[in-house]
Amino acid sequence: MRAQTLRALLAALVAGTLTAGIASTATAAPRPAAPTAPTTSGSTSAPAPDTRDIKERLLSIPGMSLIEEKPVSGYRYFVLAYRQPVDHRHPSRGSFTQRLTVLHKDTSRPTVMYTSGYDVSTSASRSEPTRLVDGNQVSVEYRYFSPSRPQPADWSKLDIWQAASDQHRIYRALKKVYGQNWLATGGSKGGMTATYYERYYPQDMDGVVAYVAPNDVNNAEDSAYDRFFEKVGTAECRDALDAVQREALIRREPLEKKYYAEQAKSEGWSFGTVGTLDKAYEAVVLDLVWGFWQYSGEADCADVPDARTVSDADLYAYVDAISGWSFYTDQGLAPYTPYYYQAGTQLGAPTISLPHLKGLTRYGYQPPRNFVPREIPMRFDRRAIPDVDRWVRHHARHMLFVYGENDPWGAERFRVGAGSRDAYVMTAPGANHGANIAGLVPGARALATARVLDWAGLDAGTQAAAPLARLDKAPAEEPRLRP
Repeated sequence: MRAQTLRALLAALVAGTLTAGIASTATAAPRPAAPTAPTTSGSTSAPAPDTRDIKERLLSIPGMSLIEEKPVSGYRYFVLAYRQPVDHRHPSRGSFTQRLTVLHKDTSRPTVMYTSGYDVSTSASRSEPTRLVDGNQVSVEYRYFSPSRPQPADWSKLDIWQAASDQHRIYRALKKVYGQNWLATGGSKGGMTATYYERYYPQDMDGVVAYVAPNDVNNAEDSAYDRFFEKVGTAECRDALDAVQREALIRREPLEKKYYAEQAKSEGWSFGTVGTLDKAYEAVVLDLVWGFWQYSGEADCADVPDARTVSDADLYAYVDAISGWSFYTDQGLAPYTPYYYQAGTQLGAPTISLPHLKGLTRYGYQPPRNFVPREIPMRFDRRAIPDVDRWVRHHARHMLFVYGENDPWGAERFRVGAGSRDAYVMTAPGANHGANIAGLVPGARALATARVLDWAGLDAGTQAAAPLARLDKAPAEEPRLRP
């Protein structure tokens, strides 16, 4: 049944009935099956099912401990801690405790491993794949985000391979409890994380759904972003945003003195990492246009103020609503030190041209180095991301990348090539950084859903879990110019 459904959907794709915005490799190639134990003559009995309570089973895993269990209707929900090596190449050289959560449905259901690429929320939620497969969800905090940070912190051990190895160990530990198919997923930096995990441990997961995942292959070449901002939305909206951004720099002195310095004083903000209040002010203003398209849409263009008549107070408030004046303070940067460290050592960071701000900027786009305390050494590795990019294009299997048409992060995206199999790149029309499968055009949505169900080992007719507002809420917004 699943094969027939796939053939029908792929036939529609080839016939051109699925809307543009899909790049795919149309051959569905199953992954190698796990080795089967040899049979012996005579009858053998299957091992007795483990009837222990799920909490007991989880806590029987070596290195796993309970932080708390929370009540969630229809599920069991655990906040856990798992002991991990600081360096997976040298496991004996220190360890740290990594936080994770388990949203338990049933061990007979598929399991989704989710990561945001940042810290983990201790409030229960379901990712879109978890709801589609009506399964369990294991959510993992990314290493070095508090409190999952070694003490003292050796920052050289924060890289994409070490983080993928964290996921690999968690999978191996939990696979003994959750024995059905597993999927990896995440959005933005979490989508990058799921992709990197697949690159380094391609035999672990049965499928990957990566949402709005940036792919900065050449950190020195960012013209794709310039082309994006030249075309996104309408000319009227683009001009209005540019004018507001320009006006915020023209009025730099009064806005800094009258509002920013006063707010910093009242909030207790400091600027030791970025250097000065003026540097932070400019960084926030330069985030404005990017931040608008990352989380807003064309309908919000009507709310862009008229730069010619807007008051100082309203201009300051609008920039705050889009970019956030607190983001480049010491207090705003500290929780994201691991991200900026990775951006400056492996992931890369975007830079865009700003011709409309000529003569008004003093610092331009500041590199990630400026947002990480100076006592933490950084050196950029130019090999890591090109390696992942090549692997995805030539070896991806059972992977789905979903992007938003109006999301700036999608300007540099993952692509699948001739060597990949059963791998897809789909674009949700008009969507921003919150793009998902539900926002795809009908044909693409049907194909994506069918592939996710198939990778999860389920029939095409499987019903998704009923919507639950408390669990299906969108994740908290991440600061602008962070994926």
